[in-house]
Amino acid sequence: MSLLDWPGKSAHGDGVEHPALYHMLDVGAVAERLLLETEITPAVRAAFSLSAALHDLGKISNSFREMLRNGRVQAEGRHWEVTEAWLHHFDARLAPIMADPYDRADLYAAIAGHHGRPPFREGLDRMIFAAGKGAEEDAGAALNVLMGLWPGAKLDMPYEDVLALTWWLPGLISVADWIGSNQEFFPPVAPGPSPDEYLVQARERARAAVRLAGLDLPAVSQRPVIPDSWTLRPMQQAAQEVTLPSGPVLALIEDETGSGKTEAALILAQRMMQAGKGGGVFFALPTMATANAMFGRAAGLVARLYETAPSLALAHGRAVLSENFRSLIRPERSPASPSCTVWLADDRRRALLANIGVGTVDQALLSALPVRHAMLRHYALSQKILIVDEVHEMGDPYMAEEVCRLLELHRRVGGSAILMTATMPLELRARLCRAYGHEAPADSAYPALTVAGHGQITGLRSVNQRGAVGVQRVPEGGAAVQLLVEAAGSGAAGLWVRNAVDDAIRGVEELRARGIAADLLHARFTLHDRMRHEQAALQIYGKARDARPGRVLVATQVVESSLDLDFDVMVSDLAPIPALVQRAGRLWRHMAERPAEARPCPAPVLHVLSPDPEQVADAKWLSRVLERGAFTYPLDLQWRAARAVFDAGQIDGPEGLRHLIEEGLSGGILPEPLLQAEREREAQGYAATDLARQNLVTLDKPYREIKGFAEDADFPTRLGQPQRVLVLARQEGGVLVPLAGDHWNATSRQMSEVTAAARKLDGLPLPDQSAPAIAAVKREWPDWMQAGLRVCPVADSGEICEGLSYDAERGLIFGGGSGG
Repeated sequence: MSLLDWPGKSAHGDGVEHPALYHMLDVGAVAERLLLETEITPAVRAAFSLSAALHDLGKISNSFREMLRNGRVQAEGRHWEVTEAWLHHFDARLAPIMADPYDRADLYAAIAGHHGRPPFREGLDRMIFAAGKGAEEDAGAALNVLMGLWPGAKLDMPYEDVLALTWWLPGLISVADWIGSNQEFFPPVAPGPSPDEYLVQARERARAAVRLAGLDLPAVSQRPVIPDSWTLRPMQQAAQEVTLPSGPVLALIEDETGSGKTEAALILAQRMMQAGKGGGVFFALPTMATANAMFGRAAGLVARLYETAPSLALAHGRAVLSENFRSLIRPERSPASPSCTVWLADDRRRALLANIGVGTVDQALLSALPVRHAMLRHYALSQKILIVDEVHEMGDPYMAEEVCRLLELHRRVGGSAILMTATMPLELRARLCRAYGHEAPADSAYPALTVAGHGQITGLRSVNQRGAVGVQRVPEGGAAVQLLVEAAGSGAAGLWVRNAVDDAIRGVEELRARGIAADLLHARFTLHDRMRHEQAALQIYGKARDARPGRVLVATQVVESSLDLDFDVMVSDLAPIPALVQRAGRLWRHMAERPAEARPCPAPVLHVLSPDPEQVADAKWLSRVLERGAFTYPLDLQWRAARAVFDAGQIDGPEGLRHLIEEGLSGGILPEPLLQAEREREAQGYAATDLARQNLVTLDKPYREIKGFAEDADFPTRLGQPQRVLVLARQEGGVLVPLAGDHWNATSRQMSEVTAAARKLDGLPLPDQSAPAIAAVKREWPDWMQAGLRVCPVADSGEICEGLSYDAERGLIFGGGSGG
């Protein structure tokens, strides 16, 4: 039997059956091409390329061939598991590549585990038997051929590096296999060319395929990423001047809102890339909204990182709904400006492979959790400078532990990272530095640019033109409404940030009842309506707004960081200090467009709706004033925030900001009625940290011994109250259609989704999902979608069921009327 008689894929439409050996050469050639720009030795590059080529050695098996040609179920093991069996069977031949037999066993699991999880090791002998004697001879011959085509392959490394390799290598092989399996890139070739002749063809196809996929790496530009016409701000100048040591680097940019941290991070990233510390960039943001905003902001600058236009992708579950992203998708990379190939845009995991990626931090954190294809994410990030923005928003015990593990993983493969924040507590800064292998600087100065373990630049001049923000306490909701009524009457742009959606809905109704033009923005709208309300808010309250709109926006936390809005007057429900600082960043934001003398009020003041922190009679201290919003954040941190901010009387950035943050976290003696709340928060924090440590990838074990690899939801990237997703629909012509569309497709479904707390939905009589009209809609959905999404018809009156309704201007409403 010929070595080329073992098929690698089912016969194509023209009947050509691509041999398994040819497919292995395709994938080896792609891996070789992907590694071309990396700073590794020829021996290591050959070893990685050979490993990729060996990934499907298990297709040389009677059981696999019978499955392809005759549809018979494989008797023992799937082909990637049989790959491991063959590698163990021929272990002696592979000894020249890696000397230690235990290390080789870990390598075999990494090579075979390219389908998203490690292979099962049980039954290797049965797999060999089921493959057949003829397969044994040809699998050995194929191994000899492949080793001969990549001579000199050698992996000589300490065990700690082997551990890292076993988590990284399956990702490389997965990407190479994805590209090598694409018949547009590698059309089937009938048996004929010898292996060495075919490898020449495969290398040519690999060169073109990597380019068409958008994975080829442009040369790093030597021109400044910030145009010469710009005047660098102090933090940006520091990023240009700070000394970067050899090896992987962790940099921390701590500066106030509006100081130009993003541009400073790009300056640092370019310098790191010029020094060979990475070939691309991934921006990790706390939410999809902030990721979308960063994508729009960065798209105009990232092209300057390279000599030619890079690939640029948005990486999160709803990326395809971004008009900015869709407008960049091309069949192949544009030579003139950043673009995203169709291949990259087809899967959010692939989006991480683009030269420049922007996405939610969750996409990066999944590389540190034992979920399917975590290794692919890890491989993708390992090639990049990781920039984590708003890192203070990831400081809860569960996410903080995840970010620390992410930094450990990134450092282990030589990756460099930049963390950006306006309000990071010192304790979190110290944890992140330690995770990367350094102690935090002793100096607590703010602003600061820190290169962990090497140096720090402080004493940076503030660029804040508005001065300190005054803080005044508002004792009850009626006073807040009156304040905003008066502000709107004077022509001001007013904002009331509420902690809870139901409170926001009621607040806007109270203002409208007083004759005030009031707008509403929160997260309990369908995506279609939320985007509509966001665009309206940008027009009314954005940078280019009218000087005197005389309106009020009532919003929840969604207004804190993702939208560039500018208000004259602000009221905020009491919240922890970082949230108050972020909210205050929307107050008197654009001073160049609207200087102080043009404002309808004498000074920027943050009015905080809060009880007196000096008068705490019982644990209901806060709920008497904020109602639902009292339960959004931990009660003890709310009290400490109130005490710190009212004692200070202002938010004075940057001089007083560090002290304010620390006081809001641990300052003051907590009143006795709130001690139980503190104990509960600390206990929940310990439990969350412990859960994170149980869930996260362990760094002292090889790939095979890491437990997990279930669906992503089994290992969440963040904790919180369970949520349910409703897909709202309407009756039209006797059938159900999406609320945000005329027919069902992925876009109209996502645009019609709305999310709410499970505890509020689970007690309601939601529509029966087995009803014929609903079942007809869900019939073609995959199982996970059928189980996870509830289709909810909305009557003309807005009613969904008793106790639940939807209004395009108010959102999802619980109870009667305004959502009580």
